[in-house]
Formats: sequence, structure tokens, C-alpha cells
Amino acid sequence: MTSVGEQWVAAIAAGDRAALTALLADDVDFRGVTPRMAWEGTTPEAVADIVLGRWFDDGVRIDGLEQLSEDAVVDTQRVGYRFRTTTGDGPHLIEQQAYYRTDGDAIDYLRIVCSGYRPTS
Repeated sequence: MTSVGEQWVAAIAAGDRAALTALLADDVDFRGVTPRMAWEGTTPEAVADIVLGRWFDDGVRIDGLEQLSEDAVVDTQRVGYRFRTTTGDGPHLIEQQAYYRTDGDAIDYLRIVCSGYRPTS
């Protein structure tokens, strides 16, 4: 059985908005931090707009998953993932750490910290 964290990573890698929003509770509590900005959302659509519409938009091609790790901090799950990507500036790595809690199968609490796109050439 695939974990919620693995499903989250797979939805991002595939650019699958429907799969991403299906993982989120209707009243999700989302906050994210990227190198120059803080993000917030309270609906699945708002989170998808940020993650797939801003962070991994049409200008980013995800070429592969370099690393995935999962663990738990008491009642909070953690999934860390690193993607190989290509942007208009060339090849990059990007890593995110996501901490989440679920209500049933839906993520109702989500915090993400992002490394930003780090050039590899």
C-alpha cells in the first residue's frame, strides 16, 4: 500500500492536479516556505495553485525522483523528496520536506519547507 506521503510526491511528479487535490481535506491548513516567500492556503484548490501553479509550473520539467524518505514525529508524518528538474536555466535539484497530519485519508495539516531550485551545472 502506498503511503499518503508517497501519493503526494507522485502527484507532484506527474503534475496531477486532481490527484493532489484529492489528497487534501476541504479545510486544509497549509503553510509553505520557499527561499524568498511564505505561502498559505486553506482549500485543496488554493494548495494546488501554489504547488503546481507556482512552484512546479509549466516552466519546470520534473525529470526524476532522486530521493524519498518518510518518518513520523509522534502524530505528524514527514516525507522528504528531491527531484531532478529542468527549467529555462538548465538542470536543477530541488528538495522539500513536508510535515502532515491526516483526518482519515485526507491531509488536513500540511507544512512544507523548500530548498529552492539549486543549479547542477
